[in-house]
Amino acid sequence: MYTKLQHGLSLLCLVLLASCGNGKIADAYGNFEATSVTISAMGNGELVFLNIEEGQKLNADQTVGLIDTTQIHLEKVRLIAQLQALDLKLQEAAPEVAILIRDKSNLIRERDRTQRLLEQKAATQQQLDDYNGKIDLIEQRINSTKRNITIANRGILAERKPLEAQIALVKKQIEDHTIENPIFGTVLTKFAEAHELVGMGTPLYKVANLDEIKLRAYTSATLLQDVRINDEVVVRVDQGKDDFKELDGIITWIASEAEFTPKTIQTKEERVNLVYALDVKVKNDGTLKIGMPGEVIFKRKNE
Repeated sequence: MYTKLQHGLSLLCLVLLASCGNGKIADAYGNFEATSVTISAMGNGELVFLNIEEGQKLNADQTVGLIDTTQIHLEKVRLIAQLQALDLKLQEAAPEVAILIRDKSNLIRERDRTQRLLEQKAATQQQLDDYNGKIDLIEQRINSTKRNITIANRGILAERKPLEAQIALVKKQIEDHTIENPIFGTVLTKFAEAHELVGMGTPLYKVANLDEIKLRAYTSATLLQDVRINDEVVVRVDQGKDDFKELDGIITWIASEAEFTPKTIQTKEERVNLVYALDVKVKNDGTLKIGMPGEVIFKRKNE
């Protein structure tokens, strides 16, 4: 009699526990993920420093390291000196033309004087024509001088453009040797240390934003019938041995095609079932870790 009563009380306790919020059967199961970015070297040389540690939070555009730029800097100095030497080669037409213009002015003055003398019958037409011919000739020399110097300078300036492009390229290479963290996030893995030789494409560290983490979960088509992107859901994670912690989540993606149940999610009998994947964005309170299992409970419209 006592044994039957004790057994009945035990069953009642189990029913009451199952009726509690934490005892509700989940609609989807999965594991937490984060979008990580692997930062690689964009230059070649010795890694002068890499001031990061695993677990450290980094801001976007924060300078965290430097690859040696000595050789590139010296190349930049050489190119700038070459560019300055070109500028010294540029010719100015002003001095030569100024002399010719002065000579032309003197000829014009003499021609005008000869014109007055011709009117007074004190000079000949030949003398006047000679002065006009000399003025035309010096005008041609002025134009020729300007044209020749322009052509010479054009050739020098043509050499300037490639040098300016090389300098811009070297400056970009120097910038690439400075390692800047591209996104806000936490350092997951550090692959390199200071004073190591690295090449372009060498992985340096991996970073991910863990403040908002993603739960990749799987559920059946039946349970997805009333679920939409941007719906709010309840996310449960293990807390202790027999309890759950509940967090708010938002569905950000639902797969358009079904797939077989992941082996890590369900039992052997259920792995043959077709399910749909979905992503749930959850604000991380610091307890959620990559790979940790989680459950999703959909909020029904009538609840």
